[in-house]
Amino acid sequence: LGAQRSLRLALRNPDLTTSRRVALAINDFIGTPCATPEDPATVRINLPHNFNGNIVDLLTDIEQLVVQTDMPAKIVIDENSGLIVMGNDVRVSTVAVAQSNLTVSIAENPTVVQPEPFSNGETAVEPRTDLTVQTSDSNLALVRESVSLRELVDGLNALGIAPRDLIAILQAIKAAGALQADIEVM
Repeated sequence: LGAQRSLRLALRNPDLTTSRRVALAINDFIGTPCATPEDPATVRINLPHNFNGNIVDLLTDIEQLVVQTDMPAKIVIDENSGLIVMGNDVRVSTVAVAQSNLTVSIAENPTVVQPEPFSNGETAVEPRTDLTVQTSDSNLALVRESVSLRELVDGLNALGIAPRDLIAILQAIKAAGALQADIEVM
């Protein structure tokens, strides 16, 4: 009987980016291209020659590797308790929201940066997002330029927006197509 020369690792949370990162981390650690992402849930590893057919030694070495997993942008909402949990990768596009006496405006105004003449620099587009929060009475709040949902929520919280109102605002932004995240209602 011949020794087993390959194995397949199954990812608990299938994701193509994570599968690729696992294969790259293994290849970098071993020093040879022995790992290949097959699909979002599987990484195939061909046993490198320096392990002399010992899969346990290989697994012992690679199980300690740290890999940055790819997290989908997601917001979890519990409407009964008013709980809102969001991931770091949640983003908001250009949108304006008015709720009672509250208006939220988000606008993207990218700027082009030109290098000096005859320099080795490259023309680049710099993102610039303006976020303004207004209430119809005398309170006016300006939140720094940002595209992150966290800063939008921080600005709304500073105005004392109740969690249930915030949930309604987030769902409306999602319905308008301006929220780059999945919303999961518990």
